[in-house]
Amino acid sequence: MTGNKTFLITGISSGLGRAFAEGALAAGHTVVGTVRRAEAAAAFEALSPGRAHACVLDVTDFDAIPEAVAGIEREVGPVDVLVNNAGYGHEGVLEESLLEELRRQFDANVFGAVAMTKAVLPCMRTRRSGHIVNVTSMGGFITLPGITYYCGSKFALEGISEALAKEVRHLGIRVTALAPGQFRTDWAGRSMSRTPRSIPDYDAVMDPIRSARQAKNGNQPGDPARAAQALLTLVAAEQPPVHLYLGEDALQLVADKMTALQAEITAWEEVSRSTSYR
Repeated sequence: MTGNKTFLITGISSGLGRAFAEGALAAGHTVVGTVRRAEAAAAFEALSPGRAHACVLDVTDFDAIPEAVAGIEREVGPVDVLVNNAGYGHEGVLEESLLEELRRQFDANVFGAVAMTKAVLPCMRTRRSGHIVNVTSMGGFITLPGITYYCGSKFALEGISEALAKEVRHLGIRVTALAPGQFRTDWAGRSMSRTPRSIPDYDAVMDPIRSARQAKNGNQPGDPARAAQALLTLVAAEQPPVHLYLGEDALQLVADKMTALQAEITAWEEVSRSTSYR
């Protein structure tokens, strides 16, 4: 897609969502951003009157999404780029964490993105054009202890994105899983939900991880403004990738995981092959 586009970006009040919205506006695009509070809506629209449009919407209110998107298409125009950015991080050892916390994590990080995608697809299909960008994480391929629910949600969104890309490619619709590493946002600060510690057996794993994450908060290597420029490069590409990692840390950790995975596959290849009928 070339020229000015209409972006629909969820969760633009702060963090990467805010950077994505500001970057797209600065490049001359029209941006509809979802916020959860009316006061945030007014502040966003003031950034660029006429091109910045706010939509008060919680992406976990699944029943409200179809009408909200229909209203955007009527009042602003067809959505060229959907950026499913809204979500949050959950920190907690699996055994200590409630199942309800897992449901909330998936509601925000997975089901909300899928509901938004389902709402924009009919118009994109009709136009035979569109780009859906699902903001995942390097934690959707690598894992770290203590953010198990979060990694699970991002693994799910990575898989959904990859399969969807194969379903809609012939319709002129592109899908990309955009996986950031550590960026200087509040993801690890006030935006993160934390399960209280309760089982001492996990102290040796969790204590150093939690301390390191809190110490690094505010000093992460990734620049949100540069992530926004990467998003603009992505959506301008004739053949955008299905997976795009952002950050040197993400690239290195993913490469290390692929090397370790290949070694494990090779080590167990004989057992893997032993299950066929002879």
